[in-house]
Amino acid sequence: MKTISIVIPCFNEEENVVPISQAVIDEMQKSLPDYDYEIIFIDNDSQDNTRALIRGLCANNPKIKAIFNAKNFGQFNSPYYGMCQSTGDCTVLLCADFQDPVEMIPKLVAEWEKGYKIVSAIKTASKENPIMRFFRTCYYKVIKRMSDVEQIEHFTGFGLYDRSFIEVLREIDDSRPFLRGIVAELGFKRKDIPYEQAKRRAGKTHNNFYSLFDAAMLSFTSYTKIGLRLATFLGFAMAFISAVIGLVFFILKLINWDKYPMGTAPLLIGMFFLGAVQLFFIGFLGEYVLNINSRIMKRPLVVEEERLNFGAQMPIPIGEARFVSPEYLHREETEVAGTGETRKDDTENADAN
Repeated sequence: MKTISIVIPCFNEEENVVPISQAVIDEMQKSLPDYDYEIIFIDNDSQDNTRALIRGLCANNPKIKAIFNAKNFGQFNSPYYGMCQSTGDCTVLLCADFQDPVEMIPKLVAEWEKGYKIVSAIKTASKENPIMRFFRTCYYKVIKRMSDVEQIEHFTGFGLYDRSFIEVLREIDDSRPFLRGIVAELGFKRKDIPYEQAKRRAGKTHNNFYSLFDAAMLSFTSYTKIGLRLATFLGFAMAFISAVIGLVFFILKLINWDKYPMGTAPLLIGMFFLGAVQLFFIGFLGEYVLNINSRIMKRPLVVEEERLNFGAQMPIPIGEARFVSPEYLHREETEVAGTGETRKDDTENADAN
């Protein structure tokens, strides 16, 4: 029997975790009775009653598992890490707020059974704020035109991923993974299916201007060169225009030395304009440097505080590093091949590798 892993990231979702788990179980039993399942909640350091409710779910159903992060590691790292800890034949990434319809799971599985390694759910309509929808559409259009890699419009990460693609994700050594870009860049045979995004069932969205701007900058700095190239081209253009204007002013002054006052207005306007352009591109360059800096520090995606219902399964290593929670630090005796001796594998030092 094939197993489907459903990964549900959550943060302060006390009103949704119980209903979403029941909705997933009901859908699996009704539409996919020939499949086994596991539900993995990965909690990003919720400050409400979410963790207590998840503990109750795990106590009542061994197929419901949980990972509790030691702190909030962001909207990208936590879901990515949860997917990498799944063990099913395929993995479905699902939001806890019911904006991703649970009824889509059978459709995703049906396409997967046809041979598609990735089944992406694409928002063709949404019940969100029309103004926000408009700005999202503009963003997707811009990033799609500017990126060297095909970008998937209105794709939030909701979809199904074959085990082979999950293995690819585990091998990527990136402390700031952008799943939407990775799917487009490294994804296997993919099928896009449309859906209408519903309203949040309960609670408030945790996205704000800063988080949305951070997501936009992560995608721009990870998958485009246009910002730096634009600075170069605009620099050449401004230098040429400034040289032409300077030459024109010089000639006019020579011809009409006493009748053509230079004035300070053109100088001030030009100075402030060039200063604004420089500040803009210095900031844009800083976003690239920040992105590079966060990646070369090799920090873990997530540090676990606790995991439930995983049995003896330890955290699955991602990239070249292996990071485990203090709750799971242990020493394993491993037989050294051909010697009959044993050595100690001290996972307490895993974060130094």
